[in-house]
Amino acid sequence: MYLATTGRRPDAPPRPAGQGRRVPGTVIALGAVSLVTDVSSEMVTAVLPLYLVLGLGLSPLQFGFLDGLFNGATAVVRLLGGRLADRGGGRHRTVAGAGYLLSALSRLGLLLAGGAAGGIAAALAADRLGKGVRTAPRDAMISLSAPPEALGRAFGVHRAMDTTGALLGPLVAFAVLWATTDAYDAVFVVSFAIGLFGVLVLVLFVPAGAGAAPAPGAGVAGAVVAAAESTPTERRRSRALGDPVFRRVVTAAALLGAATIGDSFLYLLLQRGLDLPPLLFPLLPLGAAAGYLLLAVPAGRIADRTGRRIPFLCGHAALLAAYLTLMAPPGWPVALLVLVLLAVFYAATDGVLMALAGPVLPLDGRASGLAVLQTGQALARLVGAAGFGAAWTWWGPRPALAVAALGLAAALVAAWRILPEREAS
Repeated sequence: MYLATTGRRPDAPPRPAGQGRRVPGTVIALGAVSLVTDVSSEMVTAVLPLYLVLGLGLSPLQFGFLDGLFNGATAVVRLLGGRLADRGGGRHRTVAGAGYLLSALSRLGLLLAGGAAGGIAAALAADRLGKGVRTAPRDAMISLSAPPEALGRAFGVHRAMDTTGALLGPLVAFAVLWATTDAYDAVFVVSFAIGLFGVLVLVLFVPAGAGAAPAPGAGVAGAVVAAAESTPTERRRSRALGDPVFRRVVTAAALLGAATIGDSFLYLLLQRGLDLPPLLFPLLPLGAAAGYLLLAVPAGRIADRTGRRIPFLCGHAALLAAYLTLMAPPGWPVALLVLVLLAVFYAATDGVLMALAGPVLPLDGRASGLAVLQTGQALARLVGAAGFGAAWTWWGPRPALAVAALGLAAALVAAWRILPEREAS
């Protein structure tokens, strides 16, 4: 299977003309679920700091501790979601649906918790648990629903729809607050209703067998199976970290993740440089998200045509350029360029990495393998963010940023050598 080109084995049966040019309906349905769910989750994310710090009187340190703890737990729970989805075959939709439902129910937990810190912590934990459980099965369904040579476009379409929800969520939240005179309970109720609607879309429009290993010879699905068939020994060896090519992908992603300092720090540096009022601070991530929305699908198409390795590395090169741009004299041109580069980074790496790794993994181990990759990358990014925070505290922002840029440049060189141009068949 050639990762530098299309990710499709040269001995796989040819596809009929025109097949694979359209994004499969399952991918569109999963994108709709993610869009609706992100509206629900981002409604809460947008108001949660205000609710906890200003409304309930938690200190920023307490809020940061809770948020950081549960974000770290999300990365580990992904392993559980991937494992459960692969066991028994065809359980991807069930496991993903349980994750979406749990996140929706967590909104009621916030509503019922009142001001009790324990109840708030339990609700946040449920939300992060749901997100962690659903991510790998969802991406596995996308990977198994689209032809290998169109995975970049499929993930790009999904990520674009997902980002649309992330953009709409804060707008809906502030509209609800405006209409109800700052009634946070109303935000939680509306968020819960929208989250349940997302679960309903999953049940009605995502096929129950999405993610199951299809029978050979069954059209597009049969071609995918033919591309992944191997002997029992080879299949055991190719599971997750047992496959040498997949280990190299995970290693490269983890190295690059450890050299990523975290978006919050970038936005904080921009805010300090522009002397931006705190009220306008949320506009910075919205700007990057809007760029990601526009670039996700084109980046996926480019990755399908040229190979996913180069766009993935170029995306991190764009992030390195953002670090270097931040070291220039502050101003709005610098801020806009940083936001554009950050959008390019996510468009060229997020879905593209899943498309790069997916064809390496066996059909019945796809969710588990993607969970390993996502967890390794997420934990590495947590380490990178913590290291940058410590460096900022000890040396100041500019020296810390210079060290981060050097670290990312070194990780890029290493990843260039580690990522395989092609996989031995």
